[in-house]
Amino acid sequence: MEGEFVKSVEDGVHLAKRIYFGKDRAVAPPKPMTAMEKASLSYLPESPMLYAVIGDPAIVDNPDIPSYQPHVHGRCDPPALIPLQMNGISLEADCYLDTAFITVTGSWRVHCVMGSRSCDCRIAVPMGEQGSILGVEVELPRKSYSTKIVTLDDESETEKVAKIEDGCFLKPHIFTLSIPQVDGGTNISVTIRWSQKLLYCNGQLTLDVPFSFPDFVTPAGKKISKKEKIQLNVNSGPGIEVICKSTSHPLKERQRQAGKLGFYYESDVLNWSRANFVFSYAVSSSHTYGNVLLQSPPPLDSDQREIFCCSLFPGDQQCRKVFRKEVVFVVDISGSMKGKPIEDTKQALCAALSKLDSQDLFNIIAFNSEKYLFSPSLELATKKSIENATQWIGTNFIAGGGTNILNPLTQAMEMFSYTQQHIPIIFLVTDGAVEDERHICNVLKSHLMQKQMICPRLYTFGIGLFCNHYFLRMLAVMSRGHYNAAYDVDSIEVRVEQLFSRASSVILANIAFENLDGLEEFEVFPTPVPDLSSKGPLVLSGRYRGVFPDTLKAKGVLADLSNFSLDLKAIQTKDIPLDKVLARQQIELLTAQTWLTENKDLEQKIAQTSIQNSVISEYTRMILIETDKGKVITESTSKRKVSTAPKKIEEAKLQKKTLLQNLGAGFGNYSATIENISPGITETKPETAEILAKAASNCCGKMCDICCCMCCIRTCSKMNDQCAIVLTQFLGSLACLGCFACCELCCSGNDG
Repeated sequence: MEGEFVKSVEDGVHLAKRIYFGKDRAVAPPKPMTAMEKASLSYLPESPMLYAVIGDPAIVDNPDIPSYQPHVHGRCDPPALIPLQMNGISLEADCYLDTAFITVTGSWRVHCVMGSRSCDCRIAVPMGEQGSILGVEVELPRKSYSTKIVTLDDESETEKVAKIEDGCFLKPHIFTLSIPQVDGGTNISVTIRWSQKLLYCNGQLTLDVPFSFPDFVTPAGKKISKKEKIQLNVNSGPGIEVICKSTSHPLKERQRQAGKLGFYYESDVLNWSRANFVFSYAVSSSHTYGNVLLQSPPPLDSDQREIFCCSLFPGDQQCRKVFRKEVVFVVDISGSMKGKPIEDTKQALCAALSKLDSQDLFNIIAFNSEKYLFSPSLELATKKSIENATQWIGTNFIAGGGTNILNPLTQAMEMFSYTQQHIPIIFLVTDGAVEDERHICNVLKSHLMQKQMICPRLYTFGIGLFCNHYFLRMLAVMSRGHYNAAYDVDSIEVRVEQLFSRASSVILANIAFENLDGLEEFEVFPTPVPDLSSKGPLVLSGRYRGVFPDTLKAKGVLADLSNFSLDLKAIQTKDIPLDKVLARQQIELLTAQTWLTENKDLEQKIAQTSIQNSVISEYTRMILIETDKGKVITESTSKRKVSTAPKKIEEAKLQKKTLLQNLGAGFGNYSATIENISPGITETKPETAEILAKAASNCCGKMCDICCCMCCIRTCSKMNDQCAIVLTQFLGSLACLGCFACCELCCSGNDG
């Protein structure tokens, strides 16, 4: 889909050259780009974009100044995508803890379609780190569109099933949605909402929002006013000082309070922003710190227990000691990993090996249907052993065979020495699903119940959509580890590096809390509490009943095996929407638990949380609601000659609901794993010629099953003229029926 999209936009940019803007040179189309400019240009959206979907190139023209160009024969297949010109853009970002909520409101015009014709318009929304789409609203002169999350039971209310390009992810971070039949020259107002994670590095939190617009969305003409607005709000909680570090756009400070910052930017611009909106800030502390925020649930919340959120930040102390490691890399080399997945995994693994400390221990287990060991025991991470491991990876990482995860995992657990000086880590990389996943979780649970001071941590990494990401998340949660994924094979190296950096920088382990005996009920996500790494904050959440203590004591073990404790002050807050900030984390963790336990009650709880907070889940679907605004009828209120003001009556608004594509990751694809289908491969429809040939061969095959050729010749030789004529007419009618069946099959195989 990504390649087809890029080709369609490229075709659309070329097709847009037909548009006539007038004789004024100031509104002439831009000059052709140089070869260097073309090489650096990406047709994938790097900011919210709208495109006109053009199947018939003859409708492309300026809706205000018809050019009467020669008729264009043929159609665009796939349809071309012409980027629409943008008249205004506004960005609002609200940062809470480690999460940002983004709202983008923009105005676009269908400048490339005749006023008497219409076309579909496609919205593309690139999102930042771990972006999650929350909603889209579209306003047209006579209609409006909005998205909504519904339960699976509500799917029967929808009118139709959307096409594959409607409401789907072009890439894991790019959401697309199509709006049907918009007239040429129409102004479209769009509001897009999503959430994303803040990046953390050396004590600084960074917001990075896609906000880089290409030149061809700038309206033609110097006299058109182009307004660009940015509003930023930062709220890190009461009593915490926030310090601005850097910004990509000229922001003006308008608010500064304890734990809060507010900025604003507005300008009339000649050209739209050509860079992402990036803002970095720090919370001043050199040591590990944190707080506990308390809040009552919203009135309509299905769970009326009190909400709490506990945050632990590692601080910006550079010389903090990290745990030594015993690492076993367990890597999938099955047939589905062939090509880019296995090559990028090899590069990422070699990079991880180079970052091991000389006092760390490591080993490598490659697996498919069998398992292959680099060494029978753990090796010290010397320069020589890492060189040998790199050579072994190049020789033995050859994709082929099936997928068996249990055997290599069990052997990896038996390799650890379980000494107090090292933290045992299993780094699992796979792209497949297996049948015994729940059994694997139970085996891991039995290992973790053994009384070691520091039990093995699993850091799990999934590639593509065929593996069960909730199984991998569950393995990580059960062992106090972490999980990450590359849904797109192009991001394997970057994502593996992020996960290994977190695994190799643990500064506080075996975290637990005290002073909670007075609570009637207490639920925390995740359980058990993961380790704290210097590479990012740790955010825990949950619900409780009773009186929460004024101070929560957090305990743990430092890298030098000394005990650590920190008093976290509990603070009531109303200006941070904790239910929305924590919704996605709780949904993902509950979904993993639901998959493992097959608990139907948890499914309903997830669905309710998903609907309340507009967060996508496996047990809900997104629908597109089309609302016809109706006509306004003017009616006189009196039949007398006395002058009276006319009364406006608005017709009832009509709504249509369209079910969009399933946006969840799913629970793996065991059949694709068995067939060794590589991540990113999609099933293609057969061509028309193939359908006709198959139908014809089936028809001939059935005739051959009835009688052989020699029997047919012998029968015909004994036939008189009249019988031969009847048989010829009969066979001719059968041939017509066969052609009709082939034609019907062809139409059904190609959507009419």
